[in-house]
Amino acid sequence: MNPQEIQADYLLHPRWIVPMVPYGVVLEGHSVALSGDRISAILPRAESLGIAADEVVDLPSHAVLPGLINSHGHAGMSLLRGYADDLPLMPWLEQHIWPAEKTHASEQFAADGMELAIAEMVRSGTTTFCDQFVFPDVGAATAQRLGMRCQIAFPVWNFPTRWASDTDEYISKGLAVHDQFKHSTLVSVVFGPHAPYTVAEDDLARVATLASELDTVIHIHLHETAAEILQAMDVSGERPISTLHRLGLLGPRTQCVHMTALIDEDIDLLVSTGAHVVHCPQSNMKLASGICPVSDLRAKGVNVAIGTDSAASNNDLNLFGEMQTAALLAKLHGRDATALPAADALHLATLGGARALGREDALGSLEVGKLADVIAVDLSGPETQPVYNPVSQLVYACNGSQVTHSWIAGEAVMWQRELKYIDLAALGARIGEWHQRISATKSSTA
Repeated sequence: MNPQEIQADYLLHPRWIVPMVPYGVVLEGHSVALSGDRISAILPRAESLGIAADEVVDLPSHAVLPGLINSHGHAGMSLLRGYADDLPLMPWLEQHIWPAEKTHASEQFAADGMELAIAEMVRSGTTTFCDQFVFPDVGAATAQRLGMRCQIAFPVWNFPTRWASDTDEYISKGLAVHDQFKHSTLVSVVFGPHAPYTVAEDDLARVATLASELDTVIHIHLHETAAEILQAMDVSGERPISTLHRLGLLGPRTQCVHMTALIDEDIDLLVSTGAHVVHCPQSNMKLASGICPVSDLRAKGVNVAIGTDSAASNNDLNLFGEMQTAALLAKLHGRDATALPAADALHLATLGGARALGREDALGSLEVGKLADVIAVDLSGPETQPVYNPVSQLVYACNGSQVTHSWIAGEAVMWQRELKYIDLAALGARIGEWHQRISATKSSTA
């Protein structure tokens, strides 16, 4: 298109553009135009002068790249950040987190936890996130109100919570949320059966059938620990991933979260079914759950995305830290300094997440026609100077605070670190009230 034919809302002039496609390319002396909710042009700076733009944004020390995709989390649990630390997974869940949620989880808990999580994620470069928590209707509505793109996985369990009493009610209410947001441009609602050890086989098979009929995603915790697999083998003689495959739950719309304990046959199932893996390195390390073999998976052609898990187990929702951890852990795990280089780690948080979402056509890279989910990262500070390789700085030196601007669907949701839709002072006051309330009951729920 002739630049003079483009009417842009924003015309960005950064020092560097990291488009993700083609792989490893970094553009200098180029500009990005955003028109409506789409990227309308990426072109040399001199050619961009012909574009009519409502706002020209000079970013002389910035890298502009696609917004990051956090492919697994539990936003409501941000209110339990630091509530129970330094424990293995099952005691942490059964003796602390689940009792606290049983006592406190409510619509307001879900809304305030979601807003806290979104504030943290936007300020550290995330523009899309995947979430699984009770009151998914409230979470979805909150995300939409705050202009945040998300995938909401409505929970399915075989035990009651404050949102639903049994599996039938989880599915019925979840399908109603799916229908409520089916026309949303920001929110997608999918199935979120918690795990094979918390959902019976008959119910997993039912989820598989319904998800197939609706052509929608299944988001599930799987092979999170070696103990989970040993327990399944004792009960059924079958590894959990094999059970899911037998039930028809594995496929190109399945997001398998954690995947720390894998053998060759497990990886072969992922390859043959096209299922995706969501790597949560910091949470898995903190809970001592295990290490996802990211390099082995990618070498076999399995798509890998990255997630933070919850702030209660991480204890943050910062994908810059997660990318760095993923890269370093892969190198240590494989005893290979070349494993998961910076560009690959960034891929996990962009195109890897987009593919897991089934949105590679619209998200994960800066390309003309794709959705204008864009962030600008200032590399001028002492923490990121000098810049020999912008991608290396993004993965190994940035801590998230360098993100200055964020656009979601072409709308500026953060400008010079100021959030458009979230009043941090008012939010902080509400979080303080939750802290007092939860602290007062901690001894009885722990």
